[in-house]
Amino acid sequence: MNIQHLEIANFRKLLSVRIDLACTTTLLVGANNSGKSSAMLALRKFLLSKASAFRLQDLTLSHLAAIDAIGEAWEVAGDDFEIPAANDWAEWLPTLDIWVKAEEGELHFIRDLIPNFAWKGGHVGMRFRLEPKDMPALFTDYRKERTRVKQLQQEILNQTKPDQSPPVLPLWPQGLHDYLNRRLGNTFVVRWYRLDPSQLRDPDPDTRHANQQPLATSAIPLERNPLDNLIRVHEINAQRGFGDSADERVTEGKGGSGKRLTEQLRAYYTRHLDPGDSPDISDLEALTAIQAAQSAFDTRLTSSFAPALREVAGLGYPNHSDPAIKVETRLAPTDGMNHEAAVLFELDSVAGAPGAPALRLPETSNGLGYQNLISMIFQLMAFRDEWLKKYKNVEEQTASGVEPIHLILIEEPEAHLHVQVQQAFIKHAYHVLCSDPLLEKYPNLKTQLVVSSHSSHVAHETEYENLRYFRRLPAGMAGIPIPVSTVSNLSSVFGKKNQTKAFVTRYLRAQHADLFFADAVILVEGAAERMMLPHVLRKHFPFLDRCYITILDIGGSHAHRLRPLVDALGIITLVITDLDAGLLKVAKPVERNAQQRTNNPTVRHWMMARNLGHDVDTLLNLAFDDKAQQIDDLFSIRIAYQTPITIRLPLTNEEVETLPNTFEDSLVLSNAEHFANKSGRGLTRSFAKALREAETALGLGTALFDELRGGDKAEFALQVLEDPDFAKLLVPEYIREGLTWLEDKLKKKSKELLIIPSASIEVTAQ
Repeated sequence: MNIQHLEIANFRKLLSVRIDLACTTTLLVGANNSGKSSAMLALRKFLLSKASAFRLQDLTLSHLAAIDAIGEAWEVAGDDFEIPAANDWAEWLPTLDIWVKAEEGELHFIRDLIPNFAWKGGHVGMRFRLEPKDMPALFTDYRKERTRVKQLQQEILNQTKPDQSPPVLPLWPQGLHDYLNRRLGNTFVVRWYRLDPSQLRDPDPDTRHANQQPLATSAIPLERNPLDNLIRVHEINAQRGFGDSADERVTEGKGGSGKRLTEQLRAYYTRHLDPGDSPDISDLEALTAIQAAQSAFDTRLTSSFAPALREVAGLGYPNHSDPAIKVETRLAPTDGMNHEAAVLFELDSVAGAPGAPALRLPETSNGLGYQNLISMIFQLMAFRDEWLKKYKNVEEQTASGVEPIHLILIEEPEAHLHVQVQQAFIKHAYHVLCSDPLLEKYPNLKTQLVVSSHSSHVAHETEYENLRYFRRLPAGMAGIPIPVSTVSNLSSVFGKKNQTKAFVTRYLRAQHADLFFADAVILVEGAAERMMLPHVLRKHFPFLDRCYITILDIGGSHAHRLRPLVDALGIITLVITDLDAGLLKVAKPVERNAQQRTNNPTVRHWMMARNLGHDVDTLLNLAFDDKAQQIDDLFSIRIAYQTPITIRLPLTNEEVETLPNTFEDSLVLSNAEHFANKSGRGLTRSFAKALREAETALGLGTALFDELRGGDKAEFALQVLEDPDFAKLLVPEYIREGLTWLEDKLKKKSKELLIIPSASIEVTAQ
């Protein structure tokens, strides 16, 4: 048994999303403000908190106008007005759906969720919905409060002199959403409903919104929480309260986070190790030592307090009928850990006298990263042992009373951790949760870990199929007047296993997992472009240099293989590639009207997908707009390859059109005068000679082509970067065009608001 899907609706940026859970670890990734934290918060509030933890701001803000419209209708309602049921508000009430896959033999765990007597195993679903506790009472109280406000407003008008304007006072409540802003926690409650597996639908392929099933009008809430005895939930939130000041501590949450390491170890000891709790033979030595210490301390206390007690007796107490004062200690095993120095870190040292005490520091003096790492590991161990009911007084462990599913939520584990520790934690966290003989003995007990992270290093160590990508959409997209998010299951991007999926998986795990956190991606197909592009951005495109852009060197003409992934992420993409002209797959210097075609698979796939052909003449004449494809209002892709460059030949002083074939000759031809005077070595020297001696454009193109076939492109790139005049070099036109396009797209995206006709959507109050 395990959780298959989570569907969240009407909660903050999550208007309607599905999160498919892996059997082991599921990692939530995405750019900043893409909804990952909203998802973790929704799970925390629905599964771990009370209804009073919800606030009006937890609702998707696009619904506020509809809420106020309901309030206006209530205010003018007559005696025959029919008070709505909670299901009438289903379109804006926050919900969490949990879909579990179970076997027929596990019926006793899910008896409240069985859809019918014919069920023979498969999915069962439950819905958690935040809804009014008592709709008639809510209706009555709201009308009473609004009547009071109107009476006050009328009184203000009556007291205002004719020559004065009445004061504008924001009297509460201004409308139903203002009323709920103060009363939601007291008037709403989380209720649970059974779902119908036959109505489980995949998300919409176009909008990627979850197709949540509507509840029947006659749907009746369950009498008890369906998670009881089915799923045990623990969490480690992002605010873990480390630091030296006591003021920095955060309140302990139900999931167990927010405690110092000392407190966590003490709690773990009390629950699982305390020898005073149902002791056995192995505990006798410790208890004997504690008793001896207590007796010795009692003797010392009696003698020390004797003078003080005699002085008290001199004041008339105790008399013959009063009980005598007796000072006695009571030492508990945990008392030895009730202080700041209960957990110490011992330092290695070289010098020191023989027998000198070891150097130790309290936990608050150790690095925050190690505190965080050790704390999280101990919390995971405590979660596991609590789930499995590993207590001191249990003689033999069994699966009796243990929930079959253990769900752990970890938010931003990378806090304070350097790269290697981040990677080590995510690799071993699940192993810690499953490291118990009981789980081997009872394989039906399943642990599922859900982690949200901003770290590309954490993503790097997670299986590609276990990533869930959150994409933020700006206000105005798909008719939604506020920014919302969608979720993509990357395990299904490429369909069934194939070579392309294997390539992408290996490449991303080995190279660039930061793709999942970027605002845009630039795909390049050569080491020289990868080395020089950051410098081009820094010098010529300062806005792009400030953006979070991932530059991926595919190491060949493989950019087209990433197309399904790019589509799934919906990320703005610029592909910088080479023209690679030739005849019958044989590379040739570029010529017009020579029946040449591109040998570049990326360009071929791109052009064929757009039915534009892939012959060189068509590519050279292609308009600027035809090189880009707008997928939706926010997502577009553009390809950039070499374009004609007009130069003046040094030998003949004739102005000619040259046709570059790669990045290197395009850079040289764009800066012909600069490179013609270079002496250098390798390609730099060869290019300079070709520029000085060329008599025709074709001759120059052929010379550059021949030199590039055997030259060291990486060495050439390094020489260019070391050139003192590097900042003066012109960016090749095809790259400048592509980066200008990318800059325009990111400026539009950065506003988080699409400029659309005012009649197309109704903008709500926020």
